[in-house]
Amino acid sequence: MYPPKYHQSQDQQKMISLIKAYPLAQLVSVKNKKPFITHIPIIYNDATGKLVAHIDKFNPQVETLQNGAEVTIVFKGPDTYISPSVYTTKQLPTWNYIIVHITGTITLINDSEAAKETMIAMTKFLERENQKFVLEKEDVRMKRAINYIQAFDITITNWEGKFKLSQDKCAEDQENAKQELIKYSSKDTRGFVNDIFK
Repeated sequence: MYPPKYHQSQDQQKMISLIKAYPLAQLVSVKNKKPFITHIPIIYNDATGKLVAHIDKFNPQVETLQNGAEVTIVFKGPDTYISPSVYTTKQLPTWNYIIVHITGTITLINDSEAAKETMIAMTKFLERENQKFVLEKEDVRMKRAINYIQAFDITITNWEGKFKLSQDKCAEDQENAKQELIKYSSKDTRGFVNDIFK
């Protein structure tokens, strides 16, 4: 399996932590050998151990999401270029990253009340501790929106943690690479975002 074993994690709690911290995922499915990829928030349900999401009903990918269909979900955590200049030993440049690949099977949620509950749960999760907005089931906008989404959950059949963190280097170089990942993952993005909106 790739990457090498020392870049793989079997620790499901660490993978769940990444899913919770970086819920915007890539949902990947296939129909007639054609891949479909949509970027949507997908949350982990602690009570069921399943992933929960919804997608616009007009998204062509919906045709691939039948009950029992197999999908892959990619959750991408922090990543950065690692310059050899940060190491105490001679090394080549590399890229470090934390990524989780999940394989699972789809179960469609076609009951409108159950679909609303998934939207409420997702909003509550994404609002975090200082919840400033509460999505109410009786909200008239929900009645309209529910007709335009397909809710579903995903039963997880395989977990793959790909944590490339310079584990093949000495302890000091691992720490230096970790600090570089932290530094560039928390980098101010205002300039970049402002440029995009010009």
